[in-house]
Amino acid sequence: MNSANLTTSSSASLDPILSMDMGLAGGADFLSFMLGTELYGVTLSHVEEIRVWEKPTPIPRAPHFVKGVINLRGMIVPIIDLRQRFGLTQYEYLPMTVVLILSAREQEQKRLMGLVVDSVSDVIGQGDMPLHPAIGESMVVPFLSGILNVGDEVMSLLDSDALLDMDRILNEE
Repeated sequence: MNSANLTTSSSASLDPILSMDMGLAGGADFLSFMLGTELYGVTLSHVEEIRVWEKPTPIPRAPHFVKGVINLRGMIVPIIDLRQRFGLTQYEYLPMTVVLILSAREQEQKRLMGLVVDSVSDVIGQGDMPLHPAIGESMVVPFLSGILNVGDEVMSLLDSDALLDMDRILNEE
């Protein structure tokens, strides 16, 4: 199993996140997080890093949900506010606001993107829980790989490859 390098970029503490048990048994592991009042998740193996929110360098004439770019160890990483991209109510950037740095390898090249989320919740192992198909016509559905029941909550699982596809994420239709 791949393990994520969960680090922070400032003195704000994410100790509860860093001390989570990453070795859950069963199917895939997901990092869950909140966007407004909704629970979302991404495949843990695609999470490169969790960073405390810091204002990125703006990009002129970028869509409203592209907050800018950051320099991450020599790599330029675009930062997307998922709340705005998915048409959710705008929220302030609070101390719990974090940026998830997602990564994927495409041929010999590594793709990175930062996603602004309200807070990180937990690492969840799929185990025997069935993954249900995503349905509907919201702005979120093209980025979903499915829906998972987690206790008494529903977690929308985001497709990391779709999120890392710049052409797709920038298309607001």
